[in-house]
Amino acid sequence: MAKQPKGDRKAGVVWHTQGSGKSLSMVFYTGKIVLALNNPTVLVITDRNDLDDQLFDTFASSRQLLRQDPIQAKDRDHLKDLLRVAAGGVVFSAIQKFQPEEGNVYEELSARSNIVVIADEAHRTQYGFSAKTVDEKNTTGEVIGKKVVYGFAKYLRDALPHATYLGFTGTPIEKTDVNTPAVFGNYVDIYDITQAVEDGATVRIFYESRLAKVALSEEGKKLIQELDEELERDELTETQKAKAKWTKVEALIGSESRIRNIAKDIVAHFDARQKVFAGKGMVVCMSRRIAAELYAEITKLRPEWHSDDLKKGALKVVMTAASSDGPLLAKHHTTKEQRKDLAERMKDDTDPLKLVIVRDMWLTGFDAPSMHTLYIDKPMKGHNLMQAIARVNRVYKDKPGGLVVDYLGIAADLKEAVSFYSEAGGKGNPTLAQEQAVALMLEKLEVVSNLFNGFAYERYFEADTSQKLSLILAAEDYILGLDDGKRRYLKEVTDLSQAYAIAIPHEQAIDVTDEVGFFQAVKARLMKFEPHGEGRDNEELETTIRQVIDKALVSDKVIDVFDAAGIKKPDISILSDEFIAELKNHQHKNVALEVLKKLLNDELKVRARKNLVESKKLMEMLEAALKKYHNKILTAAEVMEALINISKEMVASDQTAQQMGLSDFEYAFYTAVANNNSAKELMEQDKLRELAVVLTQRVRENATIDWTIKENVKAKLKVIVKRTLRQYGYPPDMQLLATETVLKQSEMIAGELAESN
Repeated sequence: MAKQPKGDRKAGVVWHTQGSGKSLSMVFYTGKIVLALNNPTVLVITDRNDLDDQLFDTFASSRQLLRQDPIQAKDRDHLKDLLRVAAGGVVFSAIQKFQPEEGNVYEELSARSNIVVIADEAHRTQYGFSAKTVDEKNTTGEVIGKKVVYGFAKYLRDALPHATYLGFTGTPIEKTDVNTPAVFGNYVDIYDITQAVEDGATVRIFYESRLAKVALSEEGKKLIQELDEELERDELTETQKAKAKWTKVEALIGSESRIRNIAKDIVAHFDARQKVFAGKGMVVCMSRRIAAELYAEITKLRPEWHSDDLKKGALKVVMTAASSDGPLLAKHHTTKEQRKDLAERMKDDTDPLKLVIVRDMWLTGFDAPSMHTLYIDKPMKGHNLMQAIARVNRVYKDKPGGLVVDYLGIAADLKEAVSFYSEAGGKGNPTLAQEQAVALMLEKLEVVSNLFNGFAYERYFEADTSQKLSLILAAEDYILGLDDGKRRYLKEVTDLSQAYAIAIPHEQAIDVTDEVGFFQAVKARLMKFEPHGEGRDNEELETTIRQVIDKALVSDKVIDVFDAAGIKKPDISILSDEFIAELKNHQHKNVALEVLKKLLNDELKVRARKNLVESKKLMEMLEAALKKYHNKILTAAEVMEALINISKEMVASDQTAQQMGLSDFEYAFYTAVANNNSAKELMEQDKLRELAVVLTQRVRENATIDWTIKENVKAKLKVIVKRTLRQYGYPPDMQLLATETVLKQSEMIAGELAESN
């Protein structure tokens, strides 16, 4: 186990799965510390400047919880000033600022015990308590001797020996010499992959090996093996061994022919995924040289993806370079601000930037939720690999999962990384083989096919366009005729589409593309009848999983239920005799019923914004009829008649308002005061009509845009309504109920009334 410094106080590790809101959890913990301890100093530490900026921005927006403004250390001297205080403060810094300027001991900055250090990415740079000897070099790089050094964690504890340390990480490590719990103590909380997926905080990650498509030559593999054996025999330092091996492997991985093959495969693979799953992707290369050359090869295949302007183009390389690196690399150099702009482009779903090539940047701490595919062509291990694959597990609309594509055979390394994860107490496999998605797709395909048992949908694949339209309509009618068919079908096809989107471009997925396309086409028609959900409409739910066949049949141009149902749209009224006759005689009775139900629902939503009493009565009639239909008390034909009667009630109410000479607002107040038998018996229609007109006028005179949230105005209006009801001889026993109904009606149309003043 790692040796701990004397006096170290361990608070415990808080483990959060990638993408589960770790930064916000840190804000919460820090807020509790600030409130609970007696004026503590909280130091938030990470190991990268961009992550330091990201965390600081998150905390800065949560000032209310912290009850003070956090401060970000600008440099080493500023950090020392921030920590040499008697009490208080929330400080942000990269751990590199704790490097001693000379020697191997960092000066003590504070002996206080009410200092809490929160380390983000606690699996990195939090070790090195034991000394090690390294080469000491001069400014020219020449080795001039040996020196003893420690890790940053030791220097941090030199500076703050009595602080309490709290670690956050998504990938804890438990090795003999590098052990996260040994440094920070036992786990305070574990939020593992299984929980995160179940809670909807992350999506599943699937793994696909493309070794069979693009592999190292047998000669190349042999050369690497021979090189390893030679390095073992020669008396080289570990650094020299690593350098020599890296150079040889980089040359093999980055050979001209292999880069060309990788480019072809990525373009074909990404294109196939984009057809069914609109999102973004990332390619991880071993070196900057390979990244630049891969960019050149991809843009040869897709020249339209290239642009010299960082604000344009579908493909970019994210890296830094110097003029001494040569023109190939230098043209891809980006500054901090430029990378920030590229990050914003990558996070913007509507931006044409779809694919980025990186070496080290953006592999941790970077979130583009719509990113669905990660191509790995770089040797990676342990927590670095675990962090990288988490780039594709972010939740995004209807994204079913992320896909990791392996060009180097990282399966063994991934398995090893997973074993560390499991040993640390985590449950759930970080990645699932793509074959599991294929198996799920085939299973769901069979379930959906069985829903069409007795309906020969196979005719669709040989039919012309007009016949296809007819078959889709017939299939839609067939599904609507099944017991709970619509709900079951929409659910199963959604599951099928999600599995298909992950499985593509697997050969078995390509083989069933036409069949999946037909099922999606029928689903698209059924969705036209679905009422819009709260805050999310049907189009948003279907933004990612695209239709894969015959787009003309399910085009966005098909925007109304009439086109979807193959019914001629009425010109004047939904209740014209011609329209009703067409519905009654329609070949597909279930589809015709859906059309009428959709029309009535939409019409009642409009009326509900104007007339509280009338719309409530009609909605209750509609719900009662549909309930009887679903309980099989009414047949499709009988419920059709019931819905037509409801439609006639709507027209009758419109005609009543016109005959009485009332506006929509006035008729709404008329129904509010005439909604009881006592009033109708005691007062004649003309008296109630006059009351409604006066109420409308008095509410209009006293309503303002924000009157519904001003209690004094509401109280005044209530008094006016009561006085008006008494003035017109409204039944005393019903005045309270009528007053409340009139006020509710007033609130519904408050905006229109105020604006019409």
